[in-house]
Amino acid sequence: MMHEIITSTLDNRNHTTDRIRSFVCRQRRLTKKQQFAIYNYWPMIGVNFQHHALDLISLFGREAPTVLEIGFGTGLSLVTMAEQHPEKNFLGIEVYYRGIAACLAAAHQANITNLRVMHHDAIEVLDKMISRQSLDMVQLFFPDPWPKTRHHKRRIVQTIFARQIKSKLKLGGFFHIATDWDKYAEHILEVINNIPGYKNMSLYNTYIPRPDSRPVTKFELLGQNLGHANWDLLFKRI
Repeated sequence: MMHEIITSTLDNRNHTTDRIRSFVCRQRRLTKKQQFAIYNYWPMIGVNFQHHALDLISLFGREAPTVLEIGFGTGLSLVTMAEQHPEKNFLGIEVYYRGIAACLAAAHQANITNLRVMHHDAIEVLDKMISRQSLDMVQLFFPDPWPKTRHHKRRIVQTIFARQIKSKLKLGGFFHIATDWDKYAEHILEVINNIPGYKNMSLYNTYIPRPDSRPVTKFELLGQNLGHANWDLLFKRI
């Protein structure tokens, strides 16, 4: 199964595309524990990329509200949410092997059954595998802010991306974003506030207080130790 993941990624990198990617993969060698997690736990909850839409009911073995998280990092907060909300289905996407391994190990230890994970470019997953109006929530927590001006084009939250997310949300579904970069928060706010069909859930059409439903991530804790503030944005599809 590890071979399938690596092969898929290499094929994807060799595929020519004009799209500017929002991530740069600098993969480090996996430890034996990480390799063990991928070899042994991927067959249980891993989902390989395909060129046709997922049947979410078949994937999870039930019909339930489905939450998609893009870029789950180590996946510990995602596993926590899946534990706390067994009535929901969770699908996570991550491009880094170590994050995949950590999430698989944590999910196995917690013995949760309502989580599936993917190792692929989220934009392509959205395009090929997620049906229109099939998701109840999309989560994007602490995406790379690409702070340098010349790199702003690499930011994942752009108008085309936000419209794509909206098309995958059910009416009444939510798009929840968190960032610890003030200028990125302002950028996100400007982009999504100007897309018809989204309603900003802030009373002031700006940011919401950090909701209790979002567990503190490892990345967030590191930022807090450095004195970083956080901004949460919540939009509803109407």
